[in-house]
Amino acid sequence: MEALFTSTAVVALAEIGDKTQLLAILLATRFKRPLPIIFGILVATLANHALAALLGASAAAFLDSPIFRYAIGASFIAMAAWTLIPDKFDDDEAPKPRFGAFLTTLVAFFLVEMGDKTQVATIALGAQYHDVLLVTAGTTLGMMIANVPAIFLGHELLKRVDLAKVRLVAAGLFLVLGLWVLAQTAGLFG
Repeated sequence: MEALFTSTAVVALAEIGDKTQLLAILLATRFKRPLPIIFGILVATLANHALAALLGASAAAFLDSPIFRYAIGASFIAMAAWTLIPDKFDDDEAPKPRFGAFLTTLVAFFLVEMGDKTQVATIALGAQYHDVLLVTAGTTLGMMIANVPAIFLGHELLKRVDLAKVRLVAAGLFLVLGLWVLAQTAGLFG
């Protein structure tokens, strides 16, 4: 269950103010149909994060060594630094709605999530926990926790939430995870 809870917390915090959350708000204002957008995000995230968790778990199984575990710890610490950098989303990057709310959201979310902080975090979580199902479930739940309110509350939510503080908390969580992995690999916990 640690994999599920950690994955949920890490991604929910990392997603706040992220480019994909800004995309969710933009899609909600364009389509004004929240349910197809929510289902599009859900399906896109499940597909994207299942592949990312599988990649991480497969790489960990193939490269199971202290050097690889140190690299995982370092990647969490790098994610901490990356999380401190605010994302921007330009209207030019927004998908032109041709296929309806669900399909537009599905395709746009899947593509925008490629190489995003939360996808990279999912790869690292998959490598750390070796559990594709729980990591995918957790990261997807984290995405939904962050994005569903954004779809309904949109710009009002972003006005009231101090994104700098959220980024600091998310960065702190990534840093703690990275240091924990490094300490565990070095044998400091037993």
